[in-house]
Amino acid sequence: MSPRPMYEGYRPAAKWLHWLTALAILTTIPLGIAMVNAAPGPTQNSLYDLHRSFGALVLALAAVRLAVRLLKGAPAPHPALGPLLRALSLTVHRALYVLIVLVPLLGWAGTSAFGAQITVFGLFVLPPILPKDEALSALLLSLHKLAAFTLAALAALHIGAGLWHGFVRRDGVLARMLPTRRTDPPMAGREDRRGQ
Repeated sequence: MSPRPMYEGYRPAAKWLHWLTALAILTTIPLGIAMVNAAPGPTQNSLYDLHRSFGALVLALAAVRLAVRLLKGAPAPHPALGPLLRALSLTVHRALYVLIVLVPLLGWAGTSAFGAQITVFGLFVLPPILPKDEALSALLLSLHKLAAFTLAALAALHIGAGLWHGFVRRDGVLARMLPTRRTDPPMAGREDRRGQ
């Protein structure tokens, strides 16, 4: 097997999955904060349903992103990154990948153990993945909350780093992930269909 070719920029599918995931996360977190602070009643119930629906969407997008990354690969680290920034970037990216899977799974497990249904945008109901156990639910939902705040902090760091690269250093790192980028180099190794 020949090695998978590497590219300077991210492919369109990876870019759009990145931005859709970001949008879903940036919707889910405020909904989670709003729902726990809302008065009990129909509004709070709707916020819970929306939060869980967007959480399911984040999990689905994470699964697709991981599949695309495994099948298509990712570009080599940007040459503007020194060893320290490269290591930090890799660590944050890996943590984000873990958390975009872990946070919704903990929410799904905690909700299942609580005995509540997860209706995804009114279209279908996710099956419970644990039997009812309120003590376990409390633990899982506490872990879900902690992991979600960790995800929010890392996402803020990731956004800040992107803006720093884009508007302070202007080194092309941010441009690699912008959907409107038109300066990606031609795709080398077109004969290797695995890289497309």
